[in-house]
Amino acid sequence: MNTAYENIIDVARIASYESKENINDILALAQREHIAPASQDEKRTLLLAIDVQNDFMENIGSLAVQGSKGDVQRLTQWMYRNIESLTQVICSLDCHSMMQIFHPVWWLDREGNHPAPFTIISYEDAANGIWTAANGETGRSLEYLRNLESAGKKQLCIWPYHCLEGTAGAKLESEFTKMLYFHAAVRNATPKLIYKGQNPYTEMYGIIKAEYDKEYYVNHAVLDAIREYDTIFIAGEASSHCVLASVEQILEHFADDRSITARITLLEDCMSPIGGFESSTQQQFEELKEKYGVQIRKSTEVTL
Repeated sequence: MNTAYENIIDVARIASYESKENINDILALAQREHIAPASQDEKRTLLLAIDVQNDFMENIGSLAVQGSKGDVQRLTQWMYRNIESLTQVICSLDCHSMMQIFHPVWWLDREGNHPAPFTIISYEDAANGIWTAANGETGRSLEYLRNLESAGKKQLCIWPYHCLEGTAGAKLESEFTKMLYFHAAVRNATPKLIYKGQNPYTEMYGIIKAEYDKEYYVNHAVLDAIREYDTIFIAGEASSHCVLASVEQILEHFADDRSITARITLLEDCMSPIGGFESSTQQQFEELKEKYGVQIRKSTEVTL
């Protein structure tokens, strides 16, 4: 290409609020390239970027994932190297209000205190009055906890406030955003942004569905998109939670069609786990590889 990677991405400013997203500059650089539009790709390739947002970035995020800065660098380098063959990018974005079941303000203990971040609230504790819903929604909250645990899902974890609507933490990381729109301009391919996690009564780690909700929402638009691509790559944050849940949900949906699950590759060096979940995450990914034929590779090993 005519444009050097360093003219697009300032590595020193990844995961910082010093990054400047001058889209006009990005578009000017893109105009120097003469690459066929994505609509002409014979082999169609999708990147599914999970929650590459400021609040998950080390140094600046309220729920920072260690290793995320390097993940963004490697992911943008991979996008740059493969821009002529990367057809489409879909980005998921966590998007929350302050009053959600996994935020401290939702719950009170017997002394009227909110739980500290990373507190685990079980159905038994809530049923015994150790924790009650501050907004009077104790009944619905108990229903959620009961269904969450009976389905064998994660227990409810109270997370730091993160990705609140309208805040800087909810934005896509800025250097990633620059590469996202450089790709869009060069390939004439508008990125798709998928918001998740807006239901206050449930957690939604995965891009496809919540952990439990009464309406049984399923994001069929993403599932239908996946069917359209010959190769699907997945990266993002955090590998232990939102990436893992997204991968599990996608693979479970296509469990009877190995031709689709075998198209999926996890870019393992473009994602990192929340601390303490390293071993369990690796084990779960290996189990998915064995069960569904999904590939796990480093971005430097993949050339489109």
